Amino acid sequence: MSDAQGLIDAHHHVGDLHVRPQPWLDEPGHGPIRRSFSSHALRSAATRPIAGRRLTRTVVVQCVASVPETRDLLALAGSDPLIGAVVGWADLTSPAIGDGLDDLRAGPTGRYLRAVRHVVQGESDQHWLGRPDVERGLRAVGERGLGYDVLISSHQLPQAIRLAERLPELPLVLDHAGKPPVARRELTDWAQRLRMLARHSPARCKVSGLVTEADHEKWTVDDIRPVWDVLLSAFGPDRLMFGSDWPVCVLAGGWNRWAATVEELLDGCSGSEIHAVLAGTATAFYRLTPAPTKEGTACS
Repeated sequence: MSDAQGLIDAHHHVGDLHVRPQPWLDEPGHGPIRRSFSSHALRSAATRPIAGRRLTRTVVVQCVASVPETRDLLALAGSDPLIGAVVGWADLTSPAIGDGLDDLRAGPTGRYLRAVRHVVQGESDQHWLGRPDVERGLRAVGERGLGYDVLISSHQLPQAIRLAERLPELPLVLDHAGKPPVARRELTDWAQRLRMLARHSPARCKVSGLVTEADHEKWTVDDIRPVWDVLLSAFGPDRLMFGSDWPVCVLAGGWNRWAATVEELLDGCSGSEIHAVLAGTATAFYRLTPAPTKEGTACS
């Protein structure tokens, strides 16, 4: 299946815990995913199509604040045709951030680095994204044609809004829709801030990570639909992209259940709108090239 009719997962993780421990997996409730996950395991998990589309391409995203991890992800992208882009990590606060990014991109598979990310949701400084050293680092990211994945909790959305206003030239994508408090059913503040971000910037948004913000055991499509309605009206399909947040989504039903949910949410959308959410937006933002067509290289 070609990318034109295929499905792009714009957000997933991999990691070998024997090579590099990931401390976030030690947090309470993460027992079911406290193990190594490979891109081959994703192939086995992602068997359900969405709107007739099967997985053909993915974007792998950093987990830990580690340049060596980013190098490993770049090497993986060079060896696994499923992976079309890498969202890596670099120290945005470093005066040498530009040199560090150039070094990553100069490697044999550095061309796969399309964006960087920092786990801002874990920062206690409520103005972290506005720090002068961070802003300098993000300017270096944008100057190199790279994007920035914004990982924040819903109460941190004002930071993202201010960032978008200060650096309008920096390509931004909001991970996990800014983590709306789905389980608490308290979406008013989140929706207001999200609409402001969408209205005052060209930022994109990932339709991902929503089921783990809901009740892991009891969530239904009806719990997710109010979030989807806000996203669709605020950003429009041309600024939304599907992501699984695999393997984290395993905590709340897994890849295939999330795929079935997204297909239901897309009911009523036009063919072009479905294409945007499932492939087009991610392809444009991460500058994805077509997946190789050699037999055995794409999921089925």
